[in-house]
Amino acid sequence: MDIAPSFLPGSACAEARKISMYGPAAPSIWQKLDEQDKLAAGGYITLVEYQTLRKTIHGLHVKNPRPYGEKPMMINTQTQDMLIHSTGSRRRTFQQRINRIAQLASSGFAILLASLLFTGCASVPKDYPRTSSTAFTDYLNTSVGQLYEEAAVEHPGESGFAIIRYGRPAFTSRVALTELAEKTLDVQYYIWEADATGRLLAERLIRAADRGVRVRLLLDDLTTAGRDNLIAAMDAHPNIEIHIFNPFANRDARALDFVVDLGRVNHRMHNKLMVMDNAVAIVGGRNIGNHYFDVATDANFRDLDIAAAGPVVREISNVFDHFWNGDWSVPIRALLDRPYTGEDLAAVREILQERIARDDYPYPLDQDADALKSELVSIRDSFIWAPGQIIWDDPAAVKEGIQEGKLITALHNKVESLQEELLIESAYFVVKDRGVESARRLRERGVRVRVLTNSLASNDVLAAHAGHAERRKQLVENGVELYEMRPDAGAVKKQMFSGESKASLHTKAMVFDRESVFIGSYNLDPRSASINTEAGLYVASPELARQVIEYMDVGVQPDNSYRVLLDEDGDLLWVTEDAGMEVRYHKDPGSTFWQRFMSGFIILLPVEHQL
Repeated sequence: MDIAPSFLPGSACAEARKISMYGPAAPSIWQKLDEQDKLAAGGYITLVEYQTLRKTIHGLHVKNPRPYGEKPMMINTQTQDMLIHSTGSRRRTFQQRINRIAQLASSGFAILLASLLFTGCASVPKDYPRTSSTAFTDYLNTSVGQLYEEAAVEHPGESGFAIIRYGRPAFTSRVALTELAEKTLDVQYYIWEADATGRLLAERLIRAADRGVRVRLLLDDLTTAGRDNLIAAMDAHPNIEIHIFNPFANRDARALDFVVDLGRVNHRMHNKLMVMDNAVAIVGGRNIGNHYFDVATDANFRDLDIAAAGPVVREISNVFDHFWNGDWSVPIRALLDRPYTGEDLAAVREILQERIARDDYPYPLDQDADALKSELVSIRDSFIWAPGQIIWDDPAAVKEGIQEGKLITALHNKVESLQEELLIESAYFVVKDRGVESARRLRERGVRVRVLTNSLASNDVLAAHAGHAERRKQLVENGVELYEMRPDAGAVKKQMFSGESKASLHTKAMVFDRESVFIGSYNLDPRSASINTEAGLYVASPELARQVIEYMDVGVQPDNSYRVLLDEDGDLLWVTEDAGMEVRYHKDPGSTFWQRFMSGFIILLPVEHQL
């Protein structure tokens, strides 16, 4: 079976860049402050400058007065949030790009053209001096390393695994890793949102570094806009080093990179993993943000992680090292125009602590973490020991345009060898014509295929749903049992602390013949197949498969999803239940006219390979 698109779809410049909306002359700090709202989002104001200015709130004056006898400026809470905690969500980030382009356009075509010419020649400093580093190897001399080694010796050739179903324990587990770490924390994420959850985990990483733990943090650059100051200040800690994957060259006008350098910036690192002391790891679908841990007020994700111990953790660390030391991983220091110091870090500490106190996280995080740490032995004993491996995409393969890397090949082989059943839960499910043909061949072999993905109403990416909708009728015709998540799914709402927020699916998991599982970052869409890098754990364990199936079975229950069928006329039909009564829909349930119109419109565009 062809897997890629099927079920597994697969200098003068230096001076020119000084020109801004203010004209050729560089603006003074006070001019910048007069445009504080714009500049905060663009990262013009340093944390130290901000810290000094912030003191005016308490009646203190800036040491260097403004010219012309102007009154000192006050910074409000909104501007503070923009500067230090600008959003990292995909939706807002895209909107920021659009807004930036609009600002340039409003200044006149000449300025826009000049910006394209000048900023377009910016480049990523690939030759910036860096020191390679590798994972900590003496894990047996750590407390948790010793604890799990006792179990590992009883299961030669195997590793320990446990699935993490719900948001609260998923975040608590990550916090606990920061507190249990004795030597190292290696952290790699696609999205790290600047919300309560993001601030909390950032502050816990700083705490760990204060204890002497080496922290390596690798972030994809797509959603870091406006936060260079914060990231660089954390990097100023002697025990913290931060790299940015495939960074934008134009730090203050990132949208322009999509114009002049799309072939490069279109490739993103979608991996999500965390490794402590090279002894325990968490891999899965969750990014860092409120939405992923059931504390958001607008929408929360149904998602799945897997914790790992034993030999597979060393494999995960090797993957992290490969990314960390690769050409596409650039130290944050290389992207900024000044060095950051302990003074910047002190400012960040204070701001983070103030905001965390104000956030009032909805569950007792410290209490939960302490409880988890006190139960390490029982947690270890609950792990399932089985053969497992990390499967991943090499960024070098992405760079060379190789569409079928290690991950796709591995999953392709599993699908080709199926005898009875394939169960899929995937946030985005975009198959091409070869995917439909694959479904047909599996049906002819008697292999049952069941898929749960997002409905139009629950999907956070409209374009992804458009790609899914184009061929879902053909999938149903070829025997696929297709389910779509309800936006009011009870399975998600029962776990939330934020009231009546919308439910959305973010899981990326597969079960093969009830004997093995895959859990990771890989969406079943063309972008995951050939544009982004992905990583996940494959585990050959009927017991772990049983647990994942139990999780998946809940997702397809009528109060959580719609069954997609065909009516007597061969048209799509959505079936669910309400108060125990069957309910049928003849158009995407819970959706608006505008959503349906835009989804249909997107289908007509030649963008399928980007979905």
